[in-house]
Amino acid sequence: MKAIRITLLSALAGLLLPALFAGPAAAHPLGNFTVNHYNGLVVTPGGIGNLAVVDLAELPTLQAGPDVDAGYAGRRCAALATAQRLVVAGTAVPWRVAEAGFAYAPGLGGLRTSRLTCRLTAAVRASGPVEFTDAFEQDRIGWREISAAGDGVRLSGSTVPAASVSDELRAYPEDLLSDPLDQRTATFTASAGGPATGGSGTAPGGLATGGPAGEAFAALDRTFTGLIGSDALTLPLGLLAVGLAVVLGAGHALIPGHGKTVMAAYLAGRRGRPRDAVVVGATVTATHTAGVLVVGLALTAFTTLAGETVLSWLGVASGALIAVIGVRLLLNARHRIPHGHGHGHGHGHGHGRRAGLVGLGVAGGLVPSPSALIVLLGAIALGRTWFGVALVTAYGVGMAATLTVTGLLLVKLVDRLERRAAAGRLAARVSGLAPLGTAAMVVLLGAGLALRSAVAL
Repeated sequence: MKAIRITLLSALAGLLLPALFAGPAAAHPLGNFTVNHYNGLVVTPGGIGNLAVVDLAELPTLQAGPDVDAGYAGRRCAALATAQRLVVAGTAVPWRVAEAGFAYAPGLGGLRTSRLTCRLTAAVRASGPVEFTDAFEQDRIGWREISAAGDGVRLSGSTVPAASVSDELRAYPEDLLSDPLDQRTATFTASAGGPATGGSGTAPGGLATGGPAGEAFAALDRTFTGLIGSDALTLPLGLLAVGLAVVLGAGHALIPGHGKTVMAAYLAGRRGRPRDAVVVGATVTATHTAGVLVVGLALTAFTTLAGETVLSWLGVASGALIAVIGVRLLLNARHRIPHGHGHGHGHGHGHGRRAGLVGLGVAGGLVPSPSALIVLLGAIALGRTWFGVALVTAYGVGMAATLTVTGLLLVKLVDRLERRAAAGRLAARVSGLAPLGTAAMVVLLGAGLALRSAVAL
């Protein structure tokens, strides 16, 4: 028995430790859907150079995979050069690709990130106003940074710094991750003179550590996405991974969001029962798992489909569905007011209630977790599709378990408050009006979610 315990503990440690203590290269700090750009302009007496770097996170790298061959870097850099506009003293100047490179780096869940490096040159004697615009893949979310430095040329009135704050997309500053740079244009005036710098316009930057809560959530996601990349996948290790996915899904559902506020308002407004919370939790599991599978397969099949756009549209649909449920609650609550408080438990437990519960569960699970998407796509890339499906399902079960327990606690709390309200006429009157207030809250929460997602489109 002791030997078995030691074996199981060793297997669990081998599964968890690489994910928990993975270095910075294992997780893209700006998210798995981002395409990040840097342009380092250097103005010399003989021309203008640009070190253009595109840092692709896991999902864009996976989608680009079928097109990567020996000429991929050259084609992409040529497209980048065409999309960038340089105007010197009122005259447009074309870019020429001097060097092109493309390289992969390890990412999350067995996937990879990638880095496209283009060295562009413009044969022009820069004197006077200079305007630069980067319109390459402008519809993708991510970091956009520009720097401009002079090497033997003086720059004045520059709208961008002289050095890269991200070390050319190698180390993103922690304090800017929540509000990434979005520099797409640069203007300055070039004149003769200025010190020679050797063409270097960058300064090293570093990543600071986040707060305890942020680090804990990041470790949670790293652990889950790291499950798929185990080198030796055995049956005991796979079962341990599935069990751990359940635990991680349950913990992830504790993060603010996941419809807990909407669930609270709905169950309070409809005077929910324990089985109502179970229905919602089961529907969340089914919807989230199906959503991950459908979105994952769609992103794999259609390489031009932007993952962040898909999630934003699903967010709009989820918010709209919640708002519709809220409107229905509001109408029902208004019809029930004349009947008095004593009939509160006698209505709304039929097909309408079940439809509302299922709708709430669908809305809560409609937007797939990005971590679950990465796990599924990583599993497909490694030839472990069924293992990825099992992990995603287990993750959804864990999320649903937390939401179900939350719902059960809310049902008990509402019942207790109603029993206390029955002791006084004023309290009973307030309790009778509560469904109107909670229904209005559901409408506002749904509309807010839909609006927030629509803004990201």
